[in-house]
Order: sequence, then structure tokens, then C-alpha cells
Amino acid sequence: MQNQQNQQMPNMMQQQGNMQQQAMQQQNMMQQPPHIITTKDASYINDMLAWNLLAMKKAHFAAQQCQDQQVKSVLEKCGQMHQRHYEKILSHLQEKQHSNTLMQ
Repeated sequence: MQNQQNQQMPNMMQQQGNMQQQAMQQQNMMQQPPHIITTKDASYINDMLAWNLLAMKKAHFAAQQCQDQQVKSVLEKCGQMHQRHYEKILSHLQEKQHSNTLMQ
């Protein structure tokens, strides 16, 4: 019994440490995005656009090859979702660009 309690103690301490770390991360979250885009941010945004565009194209291609109408419908919806994500990212970038030109 004592050995079992001794094993549980480090687990409890680790869980408490994890909870404290999560609380600190939540406190450090930005409420508003910064007014600049770093090179790293731009690279990640470029990757997101590329991933969504590729997923959209692959879903469209797979839907065109598919004979089963239910599967085809799901693939088309998947492609449309990735297209919406792609367009949403672009709209955020355009808003950011527009607001930056107004600030200058």
C-alpha cells in the first residue's frame, strides 16, 4: 500500500506542473494579433495556403474519379471546405494589408 502511494505522488506532482504550465500559456496568449507579420509568420501562412490548395485539388480529383455518389459527395464537401479555408486565409491577409495601408 505504501509503495502504491509513493508511485502516485510523482504522477500527481507532474499533473500539477502540467496544469500550471497550461495556465501560464493561456495567460501569455495574445488577445489581438500583432500589426506586423514576421518572416516566420509569412512562411507558415504560405504553407497553410499551399496545404489547403493541395487538399482542395486532391479532393476534387478524387471526386471526379469516384463512382459511388455518396463518397463523391463527401469528397466534394471536403474540397469545398478546404477552398473556404483557403479563401478565409486570403481574406485575413487582404484585411491586414488594407489596415496596414490605412495606418501609414
